Amino acid sequence: MIEDRSLGSRAFDVINLIILISLTLACLLPLWYTLMLSLSAKEAVQAGIVSLYPVGFNFYSFDAILSDTKFFRSFWVSTERVVLGAAFTLLVLSLGAYPMSRTNKQFPGRNLLMWVFVFCLLFNGGLIPWYITMRNYDLLDSVWGLVLCGGVPIFNLILIMNFIKNLPEELEEAARIDGAGPWRFLYQVLLPLLKPVLATVILFTIVAHWNDFFQGLVLSRQEKNYPLQTYIQQLVATSQENLANLSLEELDRATKLNNDSLNAAKIFVAIIPVMLIYPYLQRFFVKGITLGSVKG
Repeated sequence: MIEDRSLGSRAFDVINLIILISLTLACLLPLWYTLMLSLSAKEAVQAGIVSLYPVGFNFYSFDAILSDTKFFRSFWVSTERVVLGAAFTLLVLSLGAYPMSRTNKQFPGRNLLMWVFVFCLLFNGGLIPWYITMRNYDLLDSVWGLVLCGGVPIFNLILIMNFIKNLPEELEEAARIDGAGPWRFLYQVLLPLLKPVLATVILFTIVAHWNDFFQGLVLSRQEKNYPLQTYIQQLVATSQENLANLSLEELDRATKLNNDSLNAAKIFVAIIPVMLIYPYLQRFFVKGITLGSVKG
């Protein structure tokens, strides 16, 4: 009987391993193919013969991106947006989720305010009123426009609020007995316990700000203020009418580029920062998303 159980356990481990490896490959292969596409020659990409290895290995696509100072300027705009956006979002959500986690008796008007938040989560005022509001507050061509326009994600507010609800109420009672007020309880007791859900929210915020291109396209009227994703969306292959204005070196490089390989290089470069950040934050992800969504 013990041998049967051991055999069944080993079989389960093997099947589980096969499934996990298959899922891992399903996630990694598109990324690998994108990299191989960016490193392949123009003719190979056009012929569609690139698979799991580069054909006509070259760095022309990466040279076209990295040699452009506009790329680094847009990279800095996106970095600034992510840092400021994450800090602002955490501050606002922490201050908002704590009172919203209390009962309507403890915080009069809490239920009404919660309905307002849910309504805003499901509906919005429309693109034109949003743009007019941002313009009237003089937030066009400003990194603060990119930060504030999505600075209060209601879904993340609900995650933090529900996470706080799952904490023992005795914590606040004990803090109150020791003479701690709401502010001291929030910053000395509550915030250290919120690390899993705050890490989850940070991850959501970073990915949202880094990957967004539409808000940068609408709110930035000058190319120098474009975040990275907006800049990448605006990049196009050299048009025929501009070929006459290029030097011999630029013309040679342009003839070796292909839109597909160039776009693949853009995508790969753009996802590197998120790939570096995610492994550090993912250990908090499951706990934060689970405990933050089990209580309404």
